[in-house]
Amino acid sequence: MKISYYNDPFDHWVIDDFVPSFLAKRLSEDFIDFNHRDWYVYSNPLEQKKSLNNWWNFPSTTYSFIDYLNSPAFVGWLSLQTGQPKLFTDPGLHGAGWHIHGRGGKLNVHLDYSIHPKMDLERKFNLIHYLSPDWDPQWGGGLELWSGSHRQAAMHVKTVDCKFNRAILFDTTQNSWHGFPNKIQCPEGVYRKSIAMYYLTLPSANADPNRRRAYYVPSSEQADDPEIINFIEKRSK
Repeated sequence: MKISYYNDPFDHWVIDDFVPSFLAKRLSEDFIDFNHRDWYVYSNPLEQKKSLNNWWNFPSTTYSFIDYLNSPAFVGWLSLQTGQPKLFTDPGLHGAGWHIHGRGGKLNVHLDYSIHPKMDLERKFNLIHYLSPDWDPQWGGGLELWSGSHRQAAMHVKTVDCKFNRAILFDTTQNSWHGFPNKIQCPEGVYRKSIAMYYLTLPSANADPNRRRAYYVPSSEQADDPEIINFIEKRSK
């Protein structure tokens, strides 16, 4: 495991070789078929993806791995790496679990929710583990990190490629705008696979109690589209 810390445009850690290679391979192979009926489908102007967060549907390797990511042992390790002493997990996997994108998949740049809609805790860290072997960065899908303010993304600062068995961990309380707004150009039958986990804290003084859903910004080609702007406002409420 190799961990690299950066603070521009917000605190984030890039972790290569996150797990042993044999485990990463098994986790990748666990993913159900892209057309399986158990996926929850997001298909709208802001996101084209599928997700699954039902514990009953995870094969045994994935079930055990996600259970470990929720364990006191892993949360303790996370606290040591980040200096955040008190972290809570979300066993309900709200928005977490498996994510998969095929050709044409995208995710507009956005801020994640501030306050968990069920637990009333503040979302502090995202952990995303990439599980697509032999992914070509030229296909896109790398996570763009943007600078910005509370309500406006300003500038694309860097892209973290979704290299196989790489994880990215980042602080979601620091105006951490992120996404990949350009449609993925991978071949048909190849998929951007990841496991996402979110970690919570007691609400800070800067927590936004009104942001219980993600807040998106339009992509460059959507910037002057009033229907997209209206859709974004409705989605954020």
